[in-house]
Amino acid sequence: MAKQPLRKPGKLPNKRMFDVVLQVIGVVLLVVVVLLALPLTVRFQISRQQTFQGWIAARWAFGLVHIRLPLPVSGHTAPRSGRVQRKRPRQKPSSRKPLALVRNGKFRRRIFRFASDLWRAFRKRDVSIYIRLGLGDPADTGQLWAIMGPLAGLLANVRQARLELVPEFSDAVFELDSRGTITVIPLQIVCLGLLLFLSPAIWQGIIQTRQAG
Repeated sequence: MAKQPLRKPGKLPNKRMFDVVLQVIGVVLLVVVVLLALPLTVRFQISRQQTFQGWIAARWAFGLVHIRLPLPVSGHTAPRSGRVQRKRPRQKPSSRKPLALVRNGKFRRRIFRFASDLWRAFRKRDVSIYIRLGLGDPADTGQLWAIMGPLAGLLANVRQARLELVPEFSDAVFELDSRGTITVIPLQIVCLGLLLFLSPAIWQGIIQTRQAG
């Protein structure tokens, strides 16, 4: 009578445990993908002079989740028109690496493409956005406007939305006035973000900027 080969103890249970873990991970990933594929609708009304004011309301999973978040309101805000008065003398930044990235052509075009794809991913309804931006140094603001200007021109022609970007070359200022309703698929945003993160142009721009600095 031939002897049957002995099985190593614990080998089969360990394999079954590994298969169970893989199945659990697969189910979790599937659930996450399904949840991210559900539409998310965001209503907002946000403004900023010295501090952010307004509210954001989110409706997700066909109304099963509904959240409304008020933004903190300052007791003293700057007037809506006119320039913001600076109490401190203007100081130039110690590092201009972000502006060096803006001057990188491949990096700038990839960011421009990402912003354009992101804007098209939003289903907009009565969206109005006004931004007034200045870095305090006309040269720095001009370099920033090299990417913001063409982007503003492209987004300004989108239907059902009004976007206005205004540069301020004399003061360091950031003012915002926005409202509207947007609907987006979170999974689409995640995919766009991954494509941006994995883009060679982004990493080449970062590496070249660090080497130049």
